[in-house]
Amino acid sequence: MGRKSVAFEGLGEKVLKEKYKSEVIQKLSEEYSFTNPNEVPRMAKIVLNMGLGEAVQNSKIVAVAQKELSTIAGQKAMITKARRSIATFKLREGMAIGCMVTLRGDRMWEFLDRLIYVALPRVRDFKGISDKAFDGRGNYSLGIREQIVFPEIDYDKIDKIRGLNISLVTTAQNDDHGRSLLRYLGMPFVRREEKA
Repeated sequence: MGRKSVAFEGLGEKVLKEKYKSEVIQKLSEEYSFTNPNEVPRMAKIVLNMGLGEAVQNSKIVAVAQKELSTIAGQKAMITKARRSIATFKLREGMAIGCMVTLRGDRMWEFLDRLIYVALPRVRDFKGISDKAFDGRGNYSLGIREQIVFPEIDYDKIDKIRGLNISLVTTAQNDDHGRSLLRYLGMPFVRREEKA
């Protein structure tokens, strides 16, 4: 089974983008009574970050992680370097300690589709994600403990299980707007019982 057939098990980036335009904008406008279409929150970008503390001992790890993150994102990841030296961690300024990639446009929609409909359901004992990890300005962050939940990663070829952080950046003014946007897009938040 090739990469193309695996990547489109979800809705597909065009479908998710169209769902936003045809359904989500209308639902958000009704829920929060937005009068101007530009007020309606939308996805701005998605940032994927892989921190590699063990890179201090073995610098080759960064190249492997960069390749894996690039495969997951569908776009080349850049290597992040230490801003200052920390003697306790044997860390020197300029040393490679991780990698990151920022997705916008169609690549962002395609990744969001794969995250919601393919990767998250593959997490072991998955019951949904917390709806509390917002930053106060409508942006959401989550951590994935194993990069192998993404179907692009070949389990037999990885040397080590690594986690990554995913930040979903929206144009929402507050957490409620951001939460509603992601919920309408299909983000599997844990259902909480309303207090009476």
